[in-house]
Amino acid sequence: MDAAEQNHLPKKKKSETEDDKRRKKIVPGSLLKAVVRPGGGGESSPGDGDQVIYHCTVRTLDGVVVESTRSECGGKGLPIRDVLGKSKMILGLLEGIPSMHKGEIAMFKMKPEMHYAEKDCPVSAPGKFPKDDELHFEIELLDFAKAKIASDDLGVVKKILNEGEGWESPREPYEVKARISALSGDGEVVLSHKEEPYFFTFGKSEVPKGLEIGIGTMARKEKAVIYVRKQYLTESPLMHIAQDLEEVHFEVELVHFIQVRDMLGDGRLIKRRIQDGRGEFPMDCPLQDSRLSVHYKGMLLNEEKTVFYDSRIENSDQPLEFSSGEGLVPEGFEMSTRLMLPGEIALVTCPPDYAYDKFPRPPGVPEGAHVQWEIELLGFETPKDWTGLDFQSIMNEAENIRSTGNRLFKEGKFELAKAKYEKVLREFNHVNPQDDEEGKVFGDARNMLHLNVAACLLKMGEWRKSVETCNKVLEAKPGHVKGLYRRGMAYMAGGEYEDARNDFNMMIKVDKSSEADATTALLKLKHKEQEAESKARKQFKGLFDKKPGEITEVGSEIKEESKTIEEIDETKDDGEIEEEEEKEERTRTVSTERKRKWSEKAWPIVKNVMVQIGIQLGVALLGVLIFQFVSSRFT
Repeated sequence: MDAAEQNHLPKKKKSETEDDKRRKKIVPGSLLKAVVRPGGGGESSPGDGDQVIYHCTVRTLDGVVVESTRSECGGKGLPIRDVLGKSKMILGLLEGIPSMHKGEIAMFKMKPEMHYAEKDCPVSAPGKFPKDDELHFEIELLDFAKAKIASDDLGVVKKILNEGEGWESPREPYEVKARISALSGDGEVVLSHKEEPYFFTFGKSEVPKGLEIGIGTMARKEKAVIYVRKQYLTESPLMHIAQDLEEVHFEVELVHFIQVRDMLGDGRLIKRRIQDGRGEFPMDCPLQDSRLSVHYKGMLLNEEKTVFYDSRIENSDQPLEFSSGEGLVPEGFEMSTRLMLPGEIALVTCPPDYAYDKFPRPPGVPEGAHVQWEIELLGFETPKDWTGLDFQSIMNEAENIRSTGNRLFKEGKFELAKAKYEKVLREFNHVNPQDDEEGKVFGDARNMLHLNVAACLLKMGEWRKSVETCNKVLEAKPGHVKGLYRRGMAYMAGGEYEDARNDFNMMIKVDKSSEADATTALLKLKHKEQEAESKARKQFKGLFDKKPGEITEVGSEIKEESKTIEEIDETKDDGEIEEEEEKEERTRTVSTERKRKWSEKAWPIVKNVMVQIGIQLGVALLGVLIFQFVSSRFT
């Protein structure tokens, strides 16, 4: 479609604003304008989104001043600031000011309905204001410019003087360098310009609140004027705020800021950028799993800042290379490098639980040590894009990622393993098999990945989510034996014994070859039910009589079923759950069942012996009590 055709297309109507509806009330003769002094700032006029700064003097038709912003007319000398389309204004000014030029002085004659006598006027009239009179409003338009509204109540507004670089803006707890000067609303200097930049930490109340809000919208090297009203003028080390100060205009040059990130939100894991990298944050960071190359120096956070490793010295200046998302470096280290740019150097302060308490400790690092890493990200390689690959190449890539997931599973890193499987499943959403054979391979691979995710969830104690994941497989293939087995194990872990029994029995129905596994699972289920019943009896001791065949010795708590599920076998071609683990589980369950049967046979004998011992002890105790009673009566 060419430009000419586009011009003839019907344009979408702009939704009508409240101000548009108000303008429809204007009738001829209700608002008259006379130019007192033409403007000298060009032919442009303010529009919606512009901040307008103006003096206003209201007079009666006889020339008596009603109110004014000008000091010579009894006002404070503080001009009015409004943002067209945002500020609440009387109708006459809403319509009249957009017709003015910078520097112009105009007289607007307004009927009462054009100022405070307007029905449903959004602005309240000042006390004793003659709102039912026709009045003259003298307006001098001092300035106007596009405004960035930094607070909803218009208490902080920014005017850009020079655009900055990039789009990143400072935020808590960034470290900021800025040149700052300030004038009061009536033009008096309240903070002198200094060549040396002011240094402060964002979020520490080291500058007035409104100034910090405004700086939080600025880019590096941007120059701007930030207009701050009284409610946002808080005390700070930068300046004292006088009681009568209604408004301050800060002129700010954002010289530099250092990115400081609270990675956990609790102040324990802090990443501080000490050298900028290349590119834009965060688009050019290794956010997704990548192959990273870094140099780093590790130090203990003791008084000596003891260095326990330096890759430039101890690794012959060879960088550390690792794949993110595989648990190959401490968690705090990886979290920080994912938010670095190539060429960036960052100082990372890390608590023990994100450093080496859950990761093999290097020599010289004691347990519970807080550490600091100085990390330089040399570069990174992103994963291969699957776009344009043929089906077999896609499946090979999927297999590589799945194998990594299997390794992580066997290492007990279930969340990382789950992330790998889910990554492939997301990529599978864009894969379209071309024939039945590819469709079968694809379907089997997808089912396998879902079941591996279910296994991870079960290990993580999330049995309900494990059931939901198994359902995806069983909805696609209702008789999927592994899906039934995995879901049954999840149900068992959640105490849904009847549902688990149904799944195990269904396994036998749909595939006779699975009978051994299903029988083992059913024996385990029976054992779990007895454990649960025995635990209940123990909790409500005395309410039930014990029966032969019951397990009488119970552990302190029933361990989560997720601790005993089978492991992923990375050596299997099909990637499914390892058969050897199932055999071991079956052996353990059969052994337990034999012990239970032996206890059933032994129980009557043990019970009779205990009863006889109890009777004899009872008779002896009764004799002692009688003897003591008789003795006390005759002494």
